[in-house]
Amino acid sequence: MGLQEDFEEYAEKAKTLPDSTSNENKLILYGLYKQATVGPVDTSRPGILSMRERAKWDAWKAVEAKSKEEAMSDYITKVKQLLEEAAAAGA
Repeated sequence: MGLQEDFEEYAEKAKTLPDSTSNENKLILYGLYKQATVGPVDTSRPGILSMRERAKWDAWKAVEAKSKEEAMSDYITKVKQLLEEAAAAGA
Protein backbone atom coordinates (compact mmCIF):
# COMPACT_ATOMS: atom_id res chain seq x y z
CA MET A 1 0.00 0.00 0.00
CA GLY A 2 1.12 3.52 -0.68
CA LEU A 3 1.46 6.37 1.77
CA GLN A 4 -1.87 7.92 0.75
CA GLU A 5 -3.74 4.64 1.38
CA ASP A 6 -1.99 4.14 4.72
CA PHE A 7 -2.82 7.71 5.69
CA GLU A 8 -6.50 7.25 4.85
CA GLU A 9 -6.57 3.97 6.81
CA TYR A 10 -5.08 5.61 9.89
CA ALA A 11 -7.35 8.63 9.57
CA GLU A 12 -10.22 6.13 9.99
CA LYS A 13 -8.46 4.37 12.87
CA ALA A 14 -7.94 7.73 14.60
CA LYS A 15 -11.73 7.97 14.94
CA THR A 16 -11.60 4.91 17.23
CA LEU A 17 -9.18 6.49 19.72
CA PRO A 18 -10.63 6.60 23.24
CA ASP A 19 -12.17 9.74 24.72
CA SER A 20 -9.30 9.73 27.18
CA THR A 21 -6.88 10.77 24.41
CA SER A 22 -5.36 14.05 25.59
CA ASN A 23 -6.25 17.32 23.93
CA GLU A 24 -2.53 17.80 23.28
CA ASN A 25 -2.42 14.60 21.23
CA LYS A 26 -5.67 15.44 19.47
CA LEU A 27 -4.20 18.80 18.47
CA ILE A 28 -1.02 17.16 17.17
CA LEU A 29 -3.14 14.83 15.02
CA TYR A 30 -5.31 17.72 13.84
CA GLY A 31 -2.30 19.79 12.77
CA LEU A 32 -0.69 16.90 10.93
CA TYR A 33 -3.98 15.95 9.26
CA LYS A 34 -4.59 19.49 8.01
CA GLN A 35 -0.99 19.81 6.79
CA ALA A 36 -1.26 16.47 4.98
CA THR A 37 -4.61 17.24 3.35
CA VAL A 38 -4.60 21.03 2.84
CA GLY A 39 -0.98 22.08 3.13
CA PRO A 40 0.23 25.15 5.02
CA VAL A 41 -2.25 27.23 7.01
CA ASP A 42 -4.41 29.22 4.62
CA THR A 43 -6.55 31.15 7.12
CA SER A 44 -5.89 33.90 9.63
CA ARG A 45 -5.50 33.05 13.31
CA PRO A 46 -8.83 33.00 15.18
CA GLY A 47 -9.42 35.63 17.86
CA ILE A 48 -8.71 35.20 21.56
CA LEU A 49 -12.35 34.36 22.31
CA SER A 50 -12.22 31.29 20.07
CA MET A 51 -9.81 29.34 22.25
CA ARG A 52 -10.56 25.93 20.74
CA GLU A 53 -10.26 27.12 17.14
CA ARG A 54 -7.15 29.09 18.02
CA ALA A 55 -5.48 26.01 19.55
CA LYS A 56 -6.30 23.99 16.42
CA TRP A 57 -4.91 26.74 14.21
CA ASP A 58 -1.71 26.91 16.30
CA ALA A 59 -1.27 23.11 16.05
CA TRP A 60 -1.57 23.34 12.28
CA LYS A 61 0.78 26.34 12.06
CA ALA A 62 3.38 24.44 14.13
CA VAL A 63 3.85 21.85 11.36
CA GLU A 64 3.63 24.12 8.31
CA ALA A 65 7.25 23.43 7.30
CA LYS A 66 6.50 19.73 6.76
CA SER A 67 5.73 18.43 3.30
CA LYS A 68 2.37 16.70 2.83
CA GLU A 69 4.23 13.38 2.74
CA GLU A 70 6.09 14.09 5.99
CA ALA A 71 2.83 15.12 7.66
CA MET A 72 1.12 11.92 6.47
CA SER A 73 3.98 9.79 7.75
CA ASP A 74 4.09 11.56 11.12
CA TYR A 75 0.30 11.30 11.43
CA ILE A 76 0.40 7.52 10.84
CA THR A 77 3.18 7.13 13.42
CA LYS A 78 1.27 9.20 16.00
CA VAL A 79 -1.99 7.28 15.50
CA LYS A 80 -0.12 3.97 15.85
CA GLN A 81 1.48 5.21 19.07
CA LEU A 82 -1.84 6.37 20.54
CA LEU A 83 -3.60 3.11 19.58
CA GLU A 84 -0.83 1.12 21.25
CA GLU A 85 -1.05 3.26 24.38
CA ALA A 86 -4.84 2.83 24.48
CA ALA A 87 -4.49 -0.95 24.08
CA ALA A 88 -1.87 -1.09 26.84
CA ALA A 89 -4.18 0.89 29.12
CA GLY A 90 -6.99 -1.53 28.38
CA ALA A 91 -9.17 1.11 26.79
